[in-house]
Amino acid sequence: MSNVAEVNSRGSGLTGLQGGLLLFLRLAVGWHFLYEGYVKIASSGWTAAGYLTIVPGPFSGLFGALVKNPAMIGFVDASMKYGLTAVGLLLVLGLFTRLASVGAAIFLALFYLSNPPWLGVHFMAGEGSYLIVNKNLVELAAALVLAAFPSGLVLGFDMLFCRE
Repeated sequence: MSNVAEVNSRGSGLTGLQGGLLLFLRLAVGWHFLYEGYVKIASSGWTAAGYLTIVPGPFSGLFGALVKNPAMIGFVDASMKYGLTAVGLLLVLGLFTRLASVGAAIFLALFYLSNPPWLGVHFMAGEGSYLIVNKNLVELAAALVLAAFPSGLVLGFDMLFCRE
């Protein structure tokens, strides 16, 4: 008897192991985005302004300018809350997976550039020690893998749109 990942990855051209690992990656990235968005929505008065005013690096002026414009910070806040939630939900459901993966990659590229772990840049401390590669860059790579492969065809609603 076949396992679930194998049965559900047949139309994708993936082996059962490949499908299962892509499913795990899609769910992990999706859950991370979904929960990050949910926490921001559920937190009364949350805004990105505090973070954007202290980001280091060569793009700090650009990110800081967003805070000074009330319309822009409102757009950034809404994009963060609802964009993260939507990307996460779509990835968890396996619906419009490639589009959601590209959205995740864009968010992650912006997060990476807002606090780059580069030589000469005093990046904000967090857990771990980084030089060039940090968690945002690793998750960005994962999102690009999800965009490159049909992971939504493995136990995802993308199967509804697949023509074999």
